[in-house]
Amino acid sequence: MPKKRINDKVTQIPATNNDNENICDSNTQSIIEPQENIIEILAQPTKTEISDSDKKANTVSISEDDDKVKHFDDASVHFDLISPLDNTRINLKRYKRQDAVSHTYDYDAIVIGAGPAGEAAAMKIAKSGQKVAVIDPRKQVGGNCTHVGTIPSKALRQSVFNIISNRRDPILNQGIDYHQIPLNKVLTKAREVVRNQVETHTRFYERNQIDLINGWASFKDTHTIHVDMSDGTEQDITFEQAIITVGSRPYRPDLLDFSHPRVFDSDKILQMDYVVQRIIIYGAGVIGCEYASIFTGLGYKVDLINTQEQLLSYLDDEISDALSHDFRQFGVLIRNKEEIERLETYDDCVILYLKSGKRIKSDAILWSNGRSGNTDSLNLAAIGLTANSRGQLKVNEHYQTDIPNIYAAGDVIGWPSLASAAYDQGRCAAAYMVGDENAQPVRSVPTGIYTIPEISSIGKNEQELTAEKVPYEVGQAFFKHLARAQIIGERSGVLKILFHRETLEILGIHCYGNHASEIIHIGQAVMESKGGNTLEYFVNTTFNYPTMAEAYRVAALNGLNRVF
Repeated sequence: MPKKRINDKVTQIPATNNDNENICDSNTQSIIEPQENIIEILAQPTKTEISDSDKKANTVSISEDDDKVKHFDDASVHFDLISPLDNTRINLKRYKRQDAVSHTYDYDAIVIGAGPAGEAAAMKIAKSGQKVAVIDPRKQVGGNCTHVGTIPSKALRQSVFNIISNRRDPILNQGIDYHQIPLNKVLTKAREVVRNQVETHTRFYERNQIDLINGWASFKDTHTIHVDMSDGTEQDITFEQAIITVGSRPYRPDLLDFSHPRVFDSDKILQMDYVVQRIIIYGAGVIGCEYASIFTGLGYKVDLINTQEQLLSYLDDEISDALSHDFRQFGVLIRNKEEIERLETYDDCVILYLKSGKRIKSDAILWSNGRSGNTDSLNLAAIGLTANSRGQLKVNEHYQTDIPNIYAAGDVIGWPSLASAAYDQGRCAAAYMVGDENAQPVRSVPTGIYTIPEISSIGKNEQELTAEKVPYEVGQAFFKHLARAQIIGERSGVLKILFHRETLEILGIHCYGNHASEIIHIGQAVMESKGGNTLEYFVNTTFNYPTMAEAYRVAALNGLNRVF
């Protein structure tokens, strides 16, 4: 290509593109060198050599010569104009697993269920470069967690908490009857949160190029899924690996008629649209206790039927006792060690008969005694799997079922049946699916119970340490003594630290009070630290003042005072 001498002008000679490939602008750049009053332009070769791999990826490499361009502040030098309306595109080739290991399946992995476990698994698999699809019967993502579980119930709890706060405020409670608000109206905020969550998480799937398939999935064999699509059609999809993350639903015994408008479970209760004066909650587990707080906050009379000797017996005794005490103060009638005999339903009430001979009349009943895994429609027999009596699947430490290419995570495998743990289980299972040998199964999971006030704990409780004959000591910080708690009006609560009296190793942390589910994570981080799990951390660390986190320092000093 000859040199062109130009006075007072600069001319660029672009490279031609005989292969009709999109070439980045660096191939049209000229090398500009000044010579006296003349600007010499050396045009690039008209033919750019492009490797086959670059052509396939629709990209080119920039040579060293291309990069040695000298730039001048010369108004006569025109910069390149870029328009989104032309055909120039710069793309990168995305690595796909099938480039390395070819197979004839439609997908590398299928995820059944779009809840927390399913979402985490799908994201992990997609980011590893594999082709993945998520199958869910709902048209919106999020699973039971977003639509009928964690999100709406916690949003409802917060709305009720705000009502309680307003009721106690002498300025805000004037002229408003907070005892006559239908549950459906209180759920307005919860519905808004659910919509926002669906929109947010849908974008996650779109950004990661994950296919969403709306329909009911069932196995045909260990590499084929049959889907009854929401539009009435059917589809068979083949896969190399699959993970079952279908979640769970409330257990419904045959002796109750759940079609009756006064009989509810924890899913159906979100549709209640009338005011009641009194309600029975059968089952005093996490869900039952959370709804007992909610209904009491709305001014309902609550009969809480507990089949055990005490509330949430797996908690530290002191925490369980504190919850029982506050429930009774708020008007909840707790009936321990009771079992249902039968339920009679009428147009205006329900009557619960207990095996102890007691009869309880109420406006409605909420059944919250157990949950079942959503495995009954998966046709597990076709792949040689069998769920237990509660619809749950057995997995190994890699979240792998008895079928090597089928995994499971979340509520469908049982403990701990928490949305937080389900997300981590799904991510961990997917890591094993894509060959990550360094993945760690979920072991340390804090308890989070969103009663009013909240409960959260991690590690061992006093009963366990006493049974194991561990020489432990206790440090306590009562919220009523904290400046921050006094400022925000949250005087009920306690932070309790259990530690080894000789090594000062922290063995368990238990918190009762509002914001407990947040406060617990400070202690969790210290307990999980390598070589730093010691009570002295809280003594030697400066906390912001006033804060709720300061409770750790107060409890640590309180505990050290007991050591001799």
